[in-house]
Amino acid sequence: MSILQAPEDGQGGGDRGDPSRDLRSVLVTSVLNLEQLDEDLFRGRHYWVPITQRLFGGQIVGQALVAAAKSVSEDVHVHSLHCYFVQTGDPKVPVLYHVERTRTGASFSVRSVKAVQHGKPIFIFQASFQKMQPSPVQHQFSMPAVPPPEELLDHENLIDQYLRDPSFQEKYRVGLNRIAASEVPIEIKLIKPPALSQFRKMEPKQMFWVRARGYIGEDDIKMHCCVAAYISDYAFLGTALLPHQWKYKARFVASLDHSMWFHAPFRADHWMLYECESPWAGGCRGLVHGRLWRQDGVLAVSCAQEGVIRVKPQVSESKL
Repeated sequence: MSILQAPEDGQGGGDRGDPSRDLRSVLVTSVLNLEQLDEDLFRGRHYWVPITQRLFGGQIVGQALVAAAKSVSEDVHVHSLHCYFVQTGDPKVPVLYHVERTRTGASFSVRSVKAVQHGKPIFIFQASFQKMQPSPVQHQFSMPAVPPPEELLDHENLIDQYLRDPSFQEKYRVGLNRIAASEVPIEIKLIKPPALSQFRKMEPKQMFWVRARGYIGEDDIKMHCCVAAYISDYAFLGTALLPHQWKYKARFVASLDHSMWFHAPFRADHWMLYECESPWAGGCRGLVHGRLWRQDGVLAVSCAQEGVIRVKPQVSESKL
C-alpha cells in the first residue's frame, strides 16, 4: 500500500501563489473544528472516511490534539505526543474527547485525552507542551536533495498518467479511480513515482511533498501542529508494504500507536517534504519512521508508528 493506494487506515508557499486568495482549509473549518460540550469535553465529526469505512487515524490524532491544546495557555506549544488506537472508530457517530489536565508546570505541561464512542474508549493520547526555551545546543540531519514541488505532477495528474498506460492491469484501475474520486483535504506530490515495471523492486521508503488544501494562515501555531498530526498518518504505515505489495494484498492494515515530536515552527498549508521509511516488519506488524521537512531544509517534525498488517497472496503474480 503506497501513496498510490487507498490508505487503510516547507516554508515557502510553493506554486500556490497568494494563499490569501484560497478558501479557508476544510481541515480548520470542519475536520478540526470541535464542538465544546463542557469544560474539557469536546465532540468531533468526520469529513473524509477511507474506503475501509473505519475512521482515519490522522483525524483522531488531530482532533485529540485540538482538544488538548484548548486546555493550555497561549504561550505554550506542543513538543511531543504519544497515542494508542485501542478500538476501531465508527464513522456513523461523532467522537467524544475527554481532556485530563495531568500536569501544569512552569515550563512543561501534560494533557491526557480519551476518545470515546458508544461509551467505550477507542483511542488514548498524551501530549506534552512547553514554553519557548532557546538553547545553544542545536543540530539536525540534512534534508534529502529532491526536486521542488513545482517540478512534480500532483497526485491527481499522476494517477491519470497511470490510468492512461495501456499496460496497466484492469484490476488496479478500480482502486486508482476510487482514489481519484476521494475528497482528501490534503495535496500530494510524489518524489520519483515508480514506473509500472518497478513495483516489484520497491524499497520500504517513500518521499512526497504534502500540504493542507486551502489557507490556514501564519499566526496559529497550534492549529498548524494539529493539521500536521492529521497529515502525518496519511499513507504512513503503507511504507512497510512497499516491498511486498506485488506479492501480497493487504487484508487488514491499521495503526496501533503513533508518536510525534515537533521541533520547529512551520506552516502546514505550505509544501513540506514527508520522508518515510520502514526499518522492520514481522509478526503481522510493521514499524515506520517519518520526518517532515520545511522547504528551506529545516526539520520540523519527526514521527513514528507501528501498525498491524495482515495480508493474503495476490490472486495473480503476473507482472503489472
